[in-house]
Amino acid sequence: MHLYLADRSSVTAAQELIAAFGDDAGFEAAARADKSRDLGNHVNFCRWRQIERLIVVMSVGRAVGTVH
Repeated sequence: MHLYLADRSSVTAAQELIAAFGDDAGFEAAARADKSRDLGNHVNFCRWRQIERLIVVMSVGRAVGTVH
């Protein structure tokens, strides 16, 4: 899984969604992405999709990818 984070605000948003929605945080991020897409806002659509992916990575209890 490739993950791109433009800045720290994505991590903050992911943490806030996890705190507010628990196991459903990924679904909430996906819903926000879908809403942005429906409004024609491709920038926020991409941002929320990346946050959705980040939530998945954060929820895994082990390292993901190459560990040095």
